[in-house]
Amino acid sequence: MPEYLEFKTVQCKDCYRCVRECPVKAIEVKSHHAQIIEEHCILCGHCTHVCPQNAKIVHSELPVVRQLLASGQKVAATVAPSFINNLSLKDFSTLRIALAKLGFSIAEETAVGAQAVVEEYKKVLESGEMRNFITSACPSVCRIIQMYYPKALPFLAPVDSPMVAHAKMLRRNDPNLKIVFIGPCIAKKREAKEHGIDAVLTFEELLTLFQENNIDLSNINHLSIDNDHLGANRAKAFPITRGIIRSFDNLPEGYHYMAVDGVTRLTDVLENIENLDHVFIEMNMCQGGCINGPSSIQHEGGIIKAEEDVSNYVEHELATRKHTPAPQAGVSLSLAYPRLRSHSRPVTEKEIEEILHRTGKFSKEDELNCGACGYSTCREKAWAVINGYADIDICLPYMRKRAESLAVDIVRNSPEGVILVDPDLNIVDTNATAMKMLGMDGQPESHQGRPLADFFPPIEFYNALTQHRKIENKCLHISGTNRYVSLTVSLLGEQNVLFGLMKDISEQVNYDKKLDKVKLETISTTDDLIMKQMRVAQEIASLLGETTAETKVALLNLKKMLRDSVAMEDKE
Repeated sequence: MPEYLEFKTVQCKDCYRCVRECPVKAIEVKSHHAQIIEEHCILCGHCTHVCPQNAKIVHSELPVVRQLLASGQKVAATVAPSFINNLSLKDFSTLRIALAKLGFSIAEETAVGAQAVVEEYKKVLESGEMRNFITSACPSVCRIIQMYYPKALPFLAPVDSPMVAHAKMLRRNDPNLKIVFIGPCIAKKREAKEHGIDAVLTFEELLTLFQENNIDLSNINHLSIDNDHLGANRAKAFPITRGIIRSFDNLPEGYHYMAVDGVTRLTDVLENIENLDHVFIEMNMCQGGCINGPSSIQHEGGIIKAEEDVSNYVEHELATRKHTPAPQAGVSLSLAYPRLRSHSRPVTEKEIEEILHRTGKFSKEDELNCGACGYSTCREKAWAVINGYADIDICLPYMRKRAESLAVDIVRNSPEGVILVDPDLNIVDTNATAMKMLGMDGQPESHQGRPLADFFPPIEFYNALTQHRKIENKCLHISGTNRYVSLTVSLLGEQNVLFGLMKDISEQVNYDKKLDKVKLETISTTDDLIMKQMRVAQEIASLLGETTAETKVALLNLKKMLRDSVAMEDKE
């Protein structure tokens, strides 16, 4: 199971939108379900934004945090500056009190670490050692450069992110301190694990903790007292576009300062980074900055209102606090970002062509590069198939063409008569078998659009349409051809077409008729025979009756004679 992010397969609907929008194609589609390829994923969370089925699962670390708070150990919270818009607060003091109620011993803004990061950036910039400079605050940006744009790696600032910098500063005097980062970023979960930070919570998960402990931020707001007397911290602007640039009190000379956010602009810059010279690039994977992170809580006004809230917070900070030099971090914040490689294997042109041929692409013209499968080109999709990241049948134009071809072949070559009819009872399509039954001439296409009533009364089709159920007629007579057919009509609801299946039963019906005729003739012959037999029996009976009477008289006379003879002998 992926550690950070995955999709609910039951909700995945074959749209491939996540693949299409993923900047590094770290999503595999197997058995028509999308899944994260964790080793390739930069955890930008872009797929969670674009999924129309909301099929995302961001793995929660709430159980870990609950356990830490219940353990009695000292736990610190480092909170991303975007809490201002996510939690609709005016300052950090309210949140500090709420976190203390949960059991956090220390609660500080991650902007403390961001401030130290800006000081490190200054040192690197002033050294003049880097021709171009890409900020390292966004872990998704760092990951995409490490894995997919190695040419940009020399320009990635060798400095910790604000979260890691702040964690180092918090542990400076207490190495055993447990640390929980709270923010809107999924990529922080992996970064935290890599740098020994104990857990990461999203703002939604933090609100869940508050609800579980009956902590109401709106009530605490009335008790807010800001006891933070440190100097103004410009780095609280980090979560908005140009926020890092705004965090410098003075921009080092010799660079052109620009902000690039959003996947499209970011990848365009990285592909052309070697053509740039002395450019400082504040780079953020999320369009609009961290205020639009994948786990941000959205409010009315969107990122425009969110940027306004953070800007107002920073302006209030600068207007109400002393402008003093940033405190020293007291720890090393340098970090080397190594080249990371995936386990995808290189593929040959022959392998690519084999996959293309299997999907009906034999020339450049056949390669539509439509992007329906999620991949930019047919060759890119073939590469994914070879590496096991995609099924070959996710080529929608190919599958559609194949399905249409199969459907046509099935209709045309079916041994049964097939006829498709629209709701107006006009013929949409038919096959040669049905044409023979109905007495149609020419080709199937020549009859498209003709009323079915031209060939026989379409009562069964009308009933199927109006009653929304299958209708059967086991013996329908087609007068035009003197044929008999069994007809089954179904309504294909999604296509809004009536499907008629016809079987020629003329031979069976004619045979049955002949058999019935033979039976009737046999019955008639039998009746005649019976009558003849009855007459013979009656004649025989009559003759037997006369003979029997005569025999009886003769026997009685004989009996009398014998009796009289015996009587005479007794007298003598």
